[in-house]
Amino acid sequence: MVQKPVVQKSAAPQPAAQKPAAQKPAAQKPAQPTPSAARPAAARPATTSSAKITRPTDARATGEIQREEAKRPEATERPTRTLLPSRSAPREISAKRQLRRAARERRRFEHAEVRRFTRRSRRRRTTVMTITGIVATLAIVLGVAVFSPILALREITIDGTARVSEDEVRAAVGEQLGTPLALVDLGHIREQLAEFPLIRSYVTETVPPNTLLIHIVEREPIAQVQRGETFGQVDPAGVTVASSAEKAALPLVQLDEGGVEGDAFASAVEVLLTMPDSVTTQVDTISATSADDVRLTLSEGGRSVMWGSAHESDLKAQVLEYMLAQESCKSQPIVDVSAPRAAVCGPERPTR
Repeated sequence: MVQKPVVQKSAAPQPAAQKPAAQKPAAQKPAQPTPSAARPAAARPATTSSAKITRPTDARATGEIQREEAKRPEATERPTRTLLPSRSAPREISAKRQLRRAARERRRFEHAEVRRFTRRSRRRRTTVMTITGIVATLAIVLGVAVFSPILALREITIDGTARVSEDEVRAAVGEQLGTPLALVDLGHIREQLAEFPLIRSYVTETVPPNTLLIHIVEREPIAQVQRGETFGQVDPAGVTVASSAEKAALPLVQLDEGGVEGDAFASAVEVLLTMPDSVTTQVDTISATSADDVRLTLSEGGRSVMWGSAHESDLKAQVLEYMLAQESCKSQPIVDVSAPRAAVCGPERPTR
């Protein structure tokens, strides 16, 4: 009779798979195998029977261990860490912005202060530069006007000539042609025109770019003087404007020993210059022994007029016209207007 093998039961420790899931190690630590699983087969207690006894395994625990091992990172790989900004970072950024703003304000303030303290020097420098520019511009313009051939004299225009020949005057001043207008020799022109006795005065005018105008004022005769058989027409300066053998329609000045340069001629001319034309046309001769004793002879009737000095000549002319119109004075040979407010007429020189 075959005996059944007796299986001795040993108190084996409870496998880790049967422990509750709450007692599993944390996921961060590597999962360790349970003592029963890690123990080699030789360490297990021997049985009296040759039959192999298998212990049931917990499939659930085994799957969990495999998943933990799959999730476990390799030893060569290190987890990456993401650094989050700290709370002090915004404060540092704001402080840097304030520093930059303060630096800009400081530079702006320093620039304004520099401009404020250098204002006077800048004004002085600006004034000097402006004056220098003006002087340089004037120098350039002057240089162009003096030395440029564009402004050379090419045409001479003369007006105001009646007794003087215009061609002779142009020929006298023609040496200035080709000279720049700024370098025209006015002294030479004056010397040339002084040779014309009929020219009383003249005015020169330059018209850019190349024209010279000469305005001539000729001498006008105011009286005439007799030199032998010739009557010379003279102006107030005693210059003879024209000569003729016949007497002209001008007052004849009776000269003394001094001639046209004497006192008699100067007094007579002074009266003629202040006398109205209405009276001058009636005067035939005029003479003077002194500056206060000027006498006129009228062409109508040959009457004499005691004029006196050249003082109040306008009033004397009005009184003379009035007295000549009076019937009581028409037949009188002498009219005295030397005192125009007490004028008289009579057959001879009245006595006062």
